[in-house]
Amino acid sequence: MTKTTSEANREIAFKLSNNLPRLLQEFYRDYDRRVLRGIAERGYSDIRPSHSQVLSNLGTGSVRVTELAERAKVTQQAMGKLLKELERLGYVDRAIDSSDKRAKEIRFTERGLQLVADALEVVDEVRAHYVQKIGARELDDLEQRLRQAVDRLELDYLPESWADQN
Repeated sequence: MTKTTSEANREIAFKLSNNLPRLLQEFYRDYDRRVLRGIAERGYSDIRPSHSQVLSNLGTGSVRVTELAERAKVTQQAMGKLLKELERLGYVDRAIDSSDKRAKEIRFTERGLQLVADALEVVDEVRAHYVQKIGARELDDLEQRLRQAVDRLELDYLPESWADQN
């Protein structure tokens, strides 16, 4: 039996919309929306999705702009723009690197460290929401399988200084 054009088009649309990259993207979008909403409710309405490139790669020490851009996989210019914005908002501070006067070290301010603490609480709340919806064992299994896949694919997603801590 041959398919009608409409049936063929529906099949193609289903395959384009129901695949691993799309499912991961939808999960990420939902997760990100929930985290951003939670931190906005805690008084950080000035944080935008693009700021996560800095916030998730900075850590609690200090780091150079070049390393931060490399971790986030963005250009130094793009990272510099994000850093200027976060500095203006009071979340990060840029200072001259004590070991290389040409370089700048980036670190969280007290306000930035409070944002991190509050964001970690929100992440726990979002995880609890997912546990309620899909179950703890299922969520743990999903996370573990994704971690195994990333490891087997040898994807470099953690800074070297963090790699031994997982």
